[in-house]
Amino acid sequence: MTATLIRAADRHFWNNEWLTSRQSFPGTGNFDIFAGAHGVLAMHNDDEVVAGEGLDSHQHRNMEIVTWVVEGAVEHRDSSGHTETIAAGSVGAMTAGRGIRHAEGNANDRASGQKLRVVQMWVPPHADELEPDHSARDFTAELASGDPVVVVSGRAAHADTPALRIQNRFAALHIARPHAGQTITLPGSPFGHLYVVRGEIRVDDPDLPESLTVGDAVRLADSGDLTLTASSDAEIVYWEMHAEFDVPRPA
Repeated sequence: MTATLIRAADRHFWNNEWLTSRQSFPGTGNFDIFAGAHGVLAMHNDDEVVAGEGLDSHQHRNMEIVTWVVEGAVEHRDSSGHTETIAAGSVGAMTAGRGIRHAEGNANDRASGQKLRVVQMWVPPHADELEPDHSARDFTAELASGDPVVVVSGRAAHADTPALRIQNRFAALHIARPHAGQTITLPGSPFGHLYVVRGEIRVDDPDLPESLTVGDAVRLADSGDLTLTASSDAEIVYWEMHAEFDVPRPA
């Protein structure tokens, strides 16, 4: 196994008057997001949006976009007719397919002062020009035990679980909220990406430091099952990936 630690302070940082974005892979600006991908994970942003703000309608194509709502609520509207508010503890999954326009932002008005925090992640589909779609589900109850829950997957192995479906048969997203002192195990895979959303954890691996805290990430390759223990009440997101994105390079 190889493990590369990315500390929170080393993540790409971007902000404006209403958005603060901390990015595992630089995506805001003139970046080739596929060239910087790990496994099939091309974007992984931890974003905070001030009350009453968000992105106006914009276009996506041939991308699977997954949004985990950490705090507040997201208002989602798209050109396929989906309109919904996605609250904390819920995940939204959008297949952009042959083309979709959507707007997303903080569902709370400016007077509320309620910020929105989301972890938004992009993976490419296993086929282009698919039918656009969007779905969302609240996983708060399933996460209460602290054990990992598969919340989004395109893998056949998860077909009979409550996980939302994405159109990438090589990837699955696990989320866990381990309680202080609880030990959990995440499945090994050719590529993995572990991210600490809240709290503090220790990973049972001699090549990693004793403590990982909010904003820290680990990029894994050829790993077996990953065991970690929460030093405090914590929240993690973990991508299990069985392929990598092969982007053509110029000769």
